[in-house]
Amino acid sequence: MSVVIIGGVNIDIGGISKAPLVPYDSNPGKVMISLGGVGRNIAHNLCLLDVPVTMLTALGDDAFADQIKKSCTALGIDLSHARILPGRNSSTYLYIGGPDGDMHLAVSDMEICEEIDPAYIEQNIRLLEEADAIVIDANLPEETIEYICSHTDRPVFADPVSTAKAPKLFEALSGITILKPNKIEAEILSGIRITDEESLCQAAEKILQAGVKRVFISLGKDGVLAAEKEYMIHIPAPAVMVKNATGAGDAFMAGLVWAHLHGRGLEESAKAASKAAAVAVAGSETINPDLNEDRIR
Repeated sequence: MSVVIIGGVNIDIGGISKAPLVPYDSNPGKVMISLGGVGRNIAHNLCLLDVPVTMLTALGDDAFADQIKKSCTALGIDLSHARILPGRNSSTYLYIGGPDGDMHLAVSDMEICEEIDPAYIEQNIRLLEEADAIVIDANLPEETIEYICSHTDRPVFADPVSTAKAPKLFEALSGITILKPNKIEAEILSGIRITDEESLCQAAEKILQAGVKRVFISLGKDGVLAAEKEYMIHIPAPAVMVKNATGAGDAFMAGLVWAHLHGRGLEESAKAASKAAAVAVAGSETINPDLNEDRIR
């Protein structure tokens, strides 16, 4: 059982205010520095679920890269095939959250991800051929996403990452096995404005018609709509006290991968992923070290 994750690895710098955020002002709170990146966060969560992970990514040769390598080695994430670029800075993600832990604003500097190009993937194509699952995030260049989806017969899991990056997946939807958009990303990828349960189902159907085998539209506190050909189900979110919502989507995707590797069906996969997300938001950090297989079974 092995998973190859292709995507971003970066340093997260996060600020959580003690009181409701006041725009254009200094907000007292707590500032934290941790490792992040959608791909890396999914990899970290999968390690907590005892799934072996290899990452294909791009790093600079700065102090942040050294920190990333040491941490990934300690976690069990294989970075031996990462592309190292001399003279470049590793990517950085800066976010600000309110006292409820929810992210209000973020800035990402992930230019180095453009170096995760098709030629680099081709050099490592054997890893993809031998994987039980491949996970990609939309931090990748569009041509890289298309190359991966057209050069493998392994299951491909895709995370749109954001509304700005989701359109990169348009041309590759037919090669994606499992897609995990949030509501706004699903609107972009389906072309349907989601206003109620009916339009939500229509959006899921449109994405499936594009060739995706399963789609899980995350709805935050309203749960998730899970859909595959001829079957849809709306799973409510587990009740949980939210401390930090920034890592929910990454844990959810890790839960989906874990469920696939263990042969779970659509509904079971949605429930396992929802439980993983609930564990994530219950912790104060982006990755909750309390996540494990027993918590999501």
